[in-house]
Amino acid sequence: MADRLVLNHIGGRDLPAGSGEVLTLIDPATGTATGSAALSGAADVDAAHRAAESAFARWSLTTPAERQTALLRIADSMERAADELVAAEVADTGKPPARFRADELPAILDCVRYFAGAARNLPGPAAAEYTPGRTSILRREPVGVCAQITPWNYPLMMAAWKIAPALAAGNTVVLKPSDTTPTSTALLARLAAEHLPPGALNVVCGDRDTGRALVAHPGIRMVALTGSVRAGREIAAAAAPDLKRLHLELGGNAPVLVFEDADVDGTAGQLAASAYYNAGQDCTAATRVLVHEPVHDAFLDAFARHAARQVPGAPADADADFGPLGSAAQLDSVRGLLERLPDEARIVTGGRALSRPGFFHEPTVVAGVRQDDEIVQHEVFGPVVTVQSFTDEQEAVRLANDVPQGLAASVWTAGHDRAMRVGRALDTGIVWVNTHGTTVSEMPHGGVRHSGYGSDLSLTGLLDYTQVKHMML
Repeated sequence: MADRLVLNHIGGRDLPAGSGEVLTLIDPATGTATGSAALSGAADVDAAHRAAESAFARWSLTTPAERQTALLRIADSMERAADELVAAEVADTGKPPARFRADELPAILDCVRYFAGAARNLPGPAAAEYTPGRTSILRREPVGVCAQITPWNYPLMMAAWKIAPALAAGNTVVLKPSDTTPTSTALLARLAAEHLPPGALNVVCGDRDTGRALVAHPGIRMVALTGSVRAGREIAAAAAPDLKRLHLELGGNAPVLVFEDADVDGTAGQLAASAYYNAGQDCTAATRVLVHEPVHDAFLDAFARHAARQVPGAPADADADFGPLGSAAQLDSVRGLLERLPDEARIVTGGRALSRPGFFHEPTVVAGVRQDDEIVQHEVFGPVVTVQSFTDEQEAVRLANDVPQGLAASVWTAGHDRAMRVGRALDTGIVWVNTHGTTVSEMPHGGVRHSGYGSDLSLTGLLDYTQVKHMML
């Protein structure tokens, strides 16, 4: 992957940016430049839109069976190119390749295949006579050309979560990957090209200005983003003049509620594996652990012990559990939060960046924090977990909900009634019970409040990419 050049994919062809400009790509495991990517401008975005609009005239009229076949063939092509996809993802993210191959790639392929099947199960025309002599028909139709913007933490997975439902519903796509991690998405577009009309799926590489040009383009009918709250606000404002439909999956700050009847050591071990996966760079990562007072001290000791066993390392490190932070800026953000900890907080384990090339940080546990502390209210997006105590269910729910975000939470208890009661009270889009972080293609993934609106995955996610039309005959 050294000295690689990542091109745009527009109208079924790989193309450089019209200006010839490029972005430098940095390997986060070494901190060195390893390639470049097209730095697209408004002209490139316009070319991608024209290609998508032209393809829409054909793709939107295909049958569900034809769309299913295309998506299944795309998944098969991805599976055959697994080695290339692993290499592309690792080059940009520094993830342990074995973890990506075993944990993420199968889920990505499952997502594409799920939406292939869902294309055949999309609610179709429904007819009924509500007034004499007139029959009402309800149709679900594709929206049009969709702009999609994906993040750097799970480049290929987020691309699949966006592309597959949009295509399954009959839309065409212009997707901008993160400026730091475009390689696997560009490869996906090339693999998909042989199974789609030219222009059905376009990828434009670039920076924030490229994304702004894409969102502002008057021909875009829908904008889907997975990213930060800041980015969501900016995109919502930019989309407002044209009243574009929005699908925003934004930040998380997931609370974990551990009750006194939970298996302390088993829960601590499972949560450590979940919290530090992908260096904690996950919007559903178990970042705020709230523990019932009777077991707080025992849990904190067990969790710190399990956290210290999580090993950060480069792709070549066979024993690495997680890789580097995505960039120098992200490492600085994590370090800054720890440096600004208030006096009452204490670092139980970890707390430092590693003294080696790349953007690595120790798995870290922070105790003694208060609810209004910056590190509690702010999404860390790194290998840092805070631990707080609570006295009863009411306080646990209050602390869990008392942050701006509302994406995911988990409840750890032996009591079914308590799990259901607390789960209903949590103001999040996802609640796990005695597990954390598992997703399935059949169930929606989305949040509330500052975590955005709209759902990825599931039939709900597919319906987001459709519009409803009532016809009366």
